[in-house]
Amino acid sequence: MAAIMSLVNVSAAANINANVGTTLQRQNAPSTANWTGVMALRRRTFTSPRCAAGKDDPIVSPTGVQEAVDRASKKTITKEAILENQEKNESEQRSVFGSKPSSGAPYPRPEIERRPETGDRGFFSVFAFDGAAPETINGRAAMLGFVWAFLAEQATGLTVIEQLFQPGNPGLVYFIGAVQVVTYASLIPIMKGESTDARSFGPFTARAERWNGRLAMIGFAALIISELIHQTPVFH
Repeated sequence: MAAIMSLVNVSAAANINANVGTTLQRQNAPSTANWTGVMALRRRTFTSPRCAAGKDDPIVSPTGVQEAVDRASKKTITKEAILENQEKNESEQRSVFGSKPSSGAPYPRPEIERRPETGDRGFFSVFAFDGAAPETINGRAAMLGFVWAFLAEQATGLTVIEQLFQPGNPGLVYFIGAVQVVTYASLIPIMKGESTDARSFGPFTARAERWNGRLAMIGFAALIISELIHQTPVFH
């Protein structure tokens, strides 16, 4: 009888311990809702900053980048400033041919009429002889072409004309592509009413670009003429 009572007590104690352990596990184990909250927190914590930055981020968004570039390089050219320069600047009183600018004339035009900020931004106005586009595009293309001629002649030993028109050379394709890119990139700000004088960053100013472009146009033309005469690359 004592042995039987002892077995009953042991069995009851085992059941009590099992129930207590189950209760403790249930109390310590997080609920399904808690696990959902934990996983959501982990996703927010370990999300990549690159992924988390959206279009509304003032630093990463294109608008934020554009504003930062404008603050660093852009200056506003007003109508009053143009009129003042037009009255005081001697180079605005006469054209390179000695004629005085007059309103409505095809050439030369007053500064107020030929600038993209205040003048007509139509195709024929922008590409006029004294328009904003021709010198800008030709100067940039000449600078790019002069550097390209130097590197390509060193690498191939061919003149510029041979690089463009010799069968099997892709030079003409590259030339057409480069001209398209330079033209398009130069026209975008002009058509938006922004001249090259509206941008500057350190030594990179519109005045420096104009002089470098003019020298590059002269140098590139001299390069072509010299190679046509001597039939040999200048930089080889």
